Amino acid sequence: MLKKYIIVFLVSMVPLIELRGAVPIGLSQAFGDTLPILQLYIVCILGNMLPVPFIFFFARKVLEWGSDKRFIGKFFKFCLEKGKKGGEKLKAKAGKGLYFALFLFVGIPLPGTGAWTGTLAASLLDMDFKKSVISIMLGVVLAGIIMGLASAGVFGAVGAIFS
Repeated sequence: MLKKYIIVFLVSMVPLIELRGAVPIGLSQAFGDTLPILQLYIVCILGNMLPVPFIFFFARKVLEWGSDKRFIGKFFKFCLEKGKKGGEKLKAKAGKGLYFALFLFVGIPLPGTGAWTGTLAASLLDMDFKKSVISIMLGVVLAGIIMGLASAGVFGAVGAIFS
């Protein structure tokens, strides 16, 4: 059982997969019995949130450092410019609801969204760290609930009822 907790914790830290992939693993028979839901969510949220402060405080610095390097410079510049453009658009559209928009961005489990991307965006936009972390954590919780319901087949059952 401990092995599965460790697997779920580590998977929830991986970019692009994050909690969205860890919850279904924890609820499946893969790697052993299914994990209790509350404990699974706690482990997944902790694993998904662990990289957030490092991304927030160091990602921009790494991208700026690498933007003038020979082989990686173009890609790093692209990431900085893309993040800045996207961030400015988000700021313009969201206005005062910027932190709510960050919450929804992280919380709706679509490809390319999640704690890693949301934290990078918050860092590039110079958003307040504490407010950003709260928005991101609430988004991670929402994503976990959505993935738990999807893994349990709730959305399929609701679709079958209404079709």
